[in-house]
Amino acid sequence: TMAEELAERLGRRLGMREGEAEQQQQPQQRDAEPTPVPPGSPAVRAAAGGEGSPGGGRRLFSPAAEFREFSRRQLRDMEQLFRQYDAGRDGFIDLMELKLMMEKLGAPQTHLGLKNMIKEVDEDLDSKLSFREFLLIFRKAAAGELQEDSGLHALARLSEIDVSTEGVKGAKSFFEAKAQAVTEGSRFEEEIRAEQEEKKRQAEELKQRKAAFKELQSAFAQ
Repeated sequence: TMAEELAERLGRRLGMREGEAEQQQQPQQRDAEPTPVPPGSPAVRAAAGGEGSPGGGRRLFSPAAEFREFSRRQLRDMEQLFRQYDAGRDGFIDLMELKLMMEKLGAPQTHLGLKNMIKEVDEDLDSKLSFREFLLIFRKAAAGELQEDSGLHALARLSEIDVSTEGVKGAKSFFEAKAQAVTEGSRFEEEIRAEQEEKKRQAEELKQRKAAFKELQSAFAQ
């Protein structure tokens, strides 16, 4: 009948409109979803503690962004050194790996000494060195914040990595230049003290001569 035909047409129109509404909503829902990151991207490797950033498994970490005082060449040298002694390939240097490292560098440490080395830069208190904490050693070395008799000072000095931001070649040269500057500064201070002592001595002699001359004048006046 006519009424049934009209009802069928109206039903088809309503169905088409509902389908269009669903299609319009789907792109918006897709846009709201987070963009997937390719599996092999550096961000994924850093988050997973993989090759992109050794020791960076707990958070995204960009050495170049955080350690701006060092060049990419310096950071690359530090990373190569870190990987060389990360025998377990887990992105960390633990106590035994640090022990082997210091022995290879020619500055073996006691068990307590090794623990103190880690403790000085172990910000997350996991008793091992992540790559970021390893870089902190060289930051402290470049800033002159390491005690000269400490294990970390020996590590930075013997690694022969350029930790200077002023172009000094090699860590050995950096520390030797610093030691020389301290020596020259001490010598300069000694020269100043000697000059001051000489001036005091001359002033005292002049004072004594004036006093003697006055006594002589008094003797003639009588």
